[in-house]
Amino acid sequence: MTKFNIEHRAMLAVTVSGLVWGIFWIPLRALDANGITGVWAIVLFYLLPTMLLVPVIFLRRRQMMQAGWSLHIAGMFAGTALVLYAGSLVFTDVVRALLFYYLTPLWSTFLTRITLGEAITRARWVTIGFALIGLLMILKVDTGFGGTLRAGDWMGIASGILWAVAAVWMKSDTGGNGVDFALSYFIWGSVAALALTTLPLEGVTQVPDWQTIRVVLPWIVPIVLLLVIPSAFAVMWGATILSPGLLAILFMTEISAGTITAAIWANEHFGLRENVGVALITAAGVFEPAYQIYRGKVL
Repeated sequence: MTKFNIEHRAMLAVTVSGLVWGIFWIPLRALDANGITGVWAIVLFYLLPTMLLVPVIFLRRRQMMQAGWSLHIAGMFAGTALVLYAGSLVFTDVVRALLFYYLTPLWSTFLTRITLGEAITRARWVTIGFALIGLLMILKVDTGFGGTLRAGDWMGIASGILWAVAAVWMKSDTGGNGVDFALSYFIWGSVAALALTTLPLEGVTQVPDWQTIRVVLPWIVPIVLLLVIPSAFAVMWGATILSPGLLAILFMTEISAGTITAAIWANEHFGLRENVGVALITAAGVFEPAYQIYRGKVL
């Protein structure tokens, strides 16, 4: 398979995964509604796939040990980043969580420039401009930047920064592969999720009992097997092939899926500023790939 085909398959995998991740707020909120509240919904969302992947982890144990700390550092950053992202979906509005997280292309682009020496093209600057203006539209919805930020908003910002570091790390680790990165992500994500239970967050003291967990297993297990695990493997594989900045931009399809579903099913406020912000950030997500295809270049 040529590099051209591999990159385009990776682009497609990441784009589709972004759409899937855009609806992850639904099972998280459903867990909360079924008595697995706040942080504990995030814990189950990570522990369950990790437990289901134990046979694969066992089969890959030698390769994961041989990969050394580089693999696990990537897993720590990726796991913590996406646990915080899940936290932002629980502790703030879905739209706000998505938009704060998607400062990621900015962090990824500059980190890639500093660590990997990748040039920042004019198309990338346009993309960053769209994204930043869109985010500013959301940030100033109420009384100003500082007054609007909630705990979930800060989680979204932190998750974007940590994911950018993870993406750059995975891209620079030439000896790593997507399977082991994904397994490491689930392992360290579970650790990070459990660590959240030590913080003074809503729902921490309401530890779910086995009966409550047993009730949700018939529908959460299929979601984990069909959506959570495959999309995570696709993204981690894409991270080993694509530029971290481009990876973040392609993954912005999550914004469209998340905002549309939140407006329909979560009854969240979605006014003029939110519409403009989402439109600009969505434009940022499609501009660079469309521009490069128009120019006839391989991304």
